[in-house]
Amino acid sequence: MMAEKFEVIVIGGGPGGYVAAIRAAQLGLKTACIDLYSDRDGKASPGGTCLNVGCVPSKALLDSSKHYHHLQHEFNAHGITCSDVGIDVPTMIARKDGVVKKLTGGVSQLLKGNKVTFFHGKGKLGANRQVDVSPADGGDTIRLEADNVILASGSVPIQIPNVKVDGEWIVDNTGALDFDQVPEKLGVIGAGVIGLELGSVWSRLGSEVTLLEALPDFLAVADRDISKQAAREFKKQGLDVRLGTRVLSASAGKGKVKVTVEDAKGESTHTFDRLLVSVGRKPFTDGLLGEGSGVRLTDRGQIEVDDNSKTSAPGVWAIGDCVRGPMLAHKASEEGVAVAEMIAGKPAHIHFDTVPWVVYTDPEIAWVGKTEQELEAAGVSFRTGSFPFAANGRALAGGNVTGMVKMLAASETDEILGVHIFGANASELISECVVAMEFQGSSEDLARIIHAHPTLSEAIHEAALHLDGRALHRGN
Repeated sequence: MMAEKFEVIVIGGGPGGYVAAIRAAQLGLKTACIDLYSDRDGKASPGGTCLNVGCVPSKALLDSSKHYHHLQHEFNAHGITCSDVGIDVPTMIARKDGVVKKLTGGVSQLLKGNKVTFFHGKGKLGANRQVDVSPADGGDTIRLEADNVILASGSVPIQIPNVKVDGEWIVDNTGALDFDQVPEKLGVIGAGVIGLELGSVWSRLGSEVTLLEALPDFLAVADRDISKQAAREFKKQGLDVRLGTRVLSASAGKGKVKVTVEDAKGESTHTFDRLLVSVGRKPFTDGLLGEGSGVRLTDRGQIEVDDNSKTSAPGVWAIGDCVRGPMLAHKASEEGVAVAEMIAGKPAHIHFDTVPWVVYTDPEIAWVGKTEQELEAAGVSFRTGSFPFAANGRALAGGNVTGMVKMLAASETDEILGVHIFGANASELISECVVAMEFQGSSEDLARIIHAHPTLSEAIHEAALHLDGRALHRGN
């Protein structure tokens, strides 16, 4: 039987894969997309980890838990009183599932509308860009061929020794999205992005949350001034973050999880109702590369690519979490677009200098560019400006006074090198700074742009002014 031939085959239907497939089809290329994700009924559910068990469902729960927390603790200040406040966890989970179903269904329609041929199954790349598809329903293997193959296999949670995820008592991010009730005590291994976000969800709903972090510094990837403020705020919110604490083992039994840890005081054992393992993610390449694929992996298990996302095999590209660069959905999507355009013979460029990062806690943390410690380590001369939300009119009116904006600019050229925000709507506010940096803008540019009043974005304006020693609403 002859293999069906495509101009582009994309293996993986996450934010990188499905976007690459859509863009390739828009450019007139005959395109196929292969994805294994299934919903609870076993039906195709393209969208990858992000839409199914990652970015989207976690944000749905974060939003629900935030409403509940505000109703209990903050509405009285607005003159809004209520009694007998409760949380129906199954209803909250059902709402989250509805959001996921709507978006994954939307991806299916987008693929269909753009005439992308979709295969629900697992794809394996062989020699000469042959791709074998093992259907999710267990049917016979389907062989395909392509002029170009884009690998977008994504990532999976990292497991740690002596801590076995069982999906019920000891869970990864997927399990933490489906608790049937609020655990009285929740242990979280890892105080990174996933641990903080999901820990925040269940903390707001009434769980006693303890985060066990092996590293000595809190959120070391963020700017140190931001991470210090965030650590103080999260402690005030009730999150118990224990740094320098290494988990040695964990075991579940009789509805409890016993965790043995080691810190500066020695070994100790703690008991939780549930345990979330969130120590990071690793590239997912199991079963992806067949004999003769010609694709090389790095010593970190990533697919080896050049600056244009080309692998070591002719006509084979790779994007997203399975390659170098930040494991972020939006980074994967833009890589997918760029690769599709390069395949179609159009100019495209991939770089990571202005990729925004967001932690969806409350308040949010967002940044773009370099941190102060990175600039110091590189010997770059820079100036700093900042502005607290406590001095911002819109923040005061809305009761969102926690946090700040911090801006870093080159001493000689004034080019913006990094912007770091801890505060309400930081995920949205950072976009202005991304645009400014993408156009190699200076702090002077942001200082001279008129910002609407009263808005939270005025804090960015004031941080830029402060960098030049001329802030209008704070002392210089």
